[in-house]
Amino acid sequence: MLQYDYEESIGYWIMGAAHELQRALNEELAAHGITFRQWEVLALISLKGNQSQSELAEQMRLEAPTLVGVLDRMERDGWIVRETDTADRRRKIVRPTSQVEPVWNRMVECARSIRARATEGIAEAELHTLRDCLLKVRGNLAGDKTPVLAPDPKRSQVAREASEEAS
Repeated sequence: MLQYDYEESIGYWIMGAAHELQRALNEELAAHGITFRQWEVLALISLKGNQSQSELAEQMRLEAPTLVGVLDRMERDGWIVRETDTADRRRKIVRPTSQVEPVWNRMVECARSIRARATEGIAEAELHTLRDCLLKVRGNLAGDKTPVLAPDPKRSQVAREASEEAS
């Protein structure tokens, strides 16, 4: 019989939690007619700024033709535009439109609802420890390169300053 020490496997713990988070978010988004992939495109743009289709596909771990279908629907609905990169005419830069803002706000509400469910009963200090540990795991595995889903430090600073000004 095949055996493995799953009780000691951080990969099993992390992947199991990640799958449950994705499933719950997908269900919450679906109630609003939004797909998880659409959320993922906009979340990556929110996290890292406007990006090319190939950059998005790499970060989403999708084949480019699969992503094109998602982007086609988002463009049809007026949520994004794809603009030719002035430096490289072969690249298409994906940019959200102002029309997507109400949809994005619903997506953020869904994400916050899932976050609240996922972290219920977990103390703030435990959440900070969890974040720190997961960042170390990502850093250890990324080696010399930046993890794919790492936030852009410049964008993060801008977002913090905007948040501080708003409060």
